[in-house]
Amino acid sequence: MPKRLFDLAFSALALLVLAPVMVLVAAWVAADSPGGVFFRQTRVGRNGKLFRIYKFRTMQAQAEAAGPALTVGADIRITRAGGWLRRTKFDELPQFINVLLGEMSVVGPRPEVPGYVAQYPASVRELVLSVRPGITDRASIEFRDESHLLGQSSNPEQTYVEQILPIKLRYATEYVQSQTLWGDLKLIANTVSTVWMHRPSHTPKATNGP
Repeated sequence: MPKRLFDLAFSALALLVLAPVMVLVAAWVAADSPGGVFFRQTRVGRNGKLFRIYKFRTMQAQAEAAGPALTVGADIRITRAGGWLRRTKFDELPQFINVLLGEMSVVGPRPEVPGYVAQYPASVRELVLSVRPGITDRASIEFRDESHLLGQSSNPEQTYVEQILPIKLRYATEYVQSQTLWGDLKLIANTVSTVWMHRPSHTPKATNGP
């Protein structure tokens, strides 16, 4: 219960403080390219329940139908506003709405699409899905340049499934087994210092596919 109370208080305060910024971002997204301001996608939440995640739209309208699910390197579908939003992670700010709705937590394993969750090893699936997914976690920090990393692979999908996803699941398992409020506060601080203050990250290396 303390974690849920923290989530509610933190998200409500964040939405209040960041409201002017989010209004400006929404206006920029709308003016930059045709389409809605928000991008919504089905993700897998706590206990396997599906929900629709909120993000500011960073790609051209109907981008999912025009290319792969993974965003790799300098994807031509990314808009001018979207490139900046992705670098700063401001596209994730609307997820505080998901937190208020009880679908996510401020800190927790990042939610995946059903197709990738289906590939979770049975030994960790139940554990990882036993908590609410989060806006940020250790994987979000270390893989903040994931798109660039996948762009270096000749087979991005295989690289993600075989090399990156296992690391993310290991981090998620470690988090679920040892989560504390103090640990969450440290992850939030690390997210701000790494992502929003452009501190260099230490992204695990992925090798090229066949």
